[in-house]
Amino acid sequence: MGDTRAFAELEKREWSEPDVAGAYASGFSKASDMVVPHLVAAVDAGPDTDVLDLCCGHGNVSAGLVGVGARVTGLDFSAAMLELARAAVPGARFVSGDAMQLSFPDASFDAVTIGFGMPHVPEPPRVVAEVRRVLKPGGRIAFSTWCGPEVDGAFGYVFGAIGSHGSPEIVLPPGPGANDYADPDIAYPVLEAAGFGKFRCEVVASCWHVNDPGLAFDFFRDGTARGGALLRPQPDVHASAIRAAVVERVLENHGDGPEWIIPMPAVVISAQAI
Repeated sequence: MGDTRAFAELEKREWSEPDVAGAYASGFSKASDMVVPHLVAAVDAGPDTDVLDLCCGHGNVSAGLVGVGARVTGLDFSAAMLELARAAVPGARFVSGDAMQLSFPDASFDAVTIGFGMPHVPEPPRVVAEVRRVLKPGGRIAFSTWCGPEVDGAFGYVFGAIGSHGSPEIVLPPGPGANDYADPDIAYPVLEAAGFGKFRCEVVASCWHVNDPGLAFDFFRDGTARGGALLRPQPDVHASAIRAAVVERVLENHGDGPEWIIPMPAVVISAQAI
């Protein structure tokens, strides 16, 4: 993949902003919240299970795990996200840390969840290897990733519009593909190499219910790192053109409103430590 240090710096910089963390929690996560029950079920979480929620963000997956009786430790590198998580989920323990270099002893957890964190770490295979190390034999991992632009939905609308109307001078540093780990052909070999088997893949029809067809643009601009780094610096003329193109796609594919259901489909991939 090459040098991903600039990508890592971008992720840490963007997610350290309280405004970005808050916008994700209040807007963008209305789609990711729909995936939480699927992650919880995929790791067989329940009473008397110790679960590590990696890249826990504002704690929506942690809340789902606590809700089924699990003992939960959430980990994230963003102090802004951890502040939101601690306020929202007092029943979990939250710590700051690096998903690629965990401080926990071997075989510490019965399960590990990663809610949309894989695209935000510089080297996902290192995360998977660390997860296998801290999992007990037979424990399960489950992670979610947004479907890519080849699947109809907001991700393709927004990033397609950026490609067509964005300033060519605004680019992201090299890093993992935003949708790589939604593809079993990429995810399964990485899991197998780390010591996992019994793979499962589930597509979740998550979405946004909105009363403004341009909110998909707003959610990515205000509440994401990768999308925000591309959208927030856009000159006004480019930003307006991108948002107009997103609105056009929403109206074309999902009707004239006054309310819209905008697809934001996700994939949940899970496996068992062997």
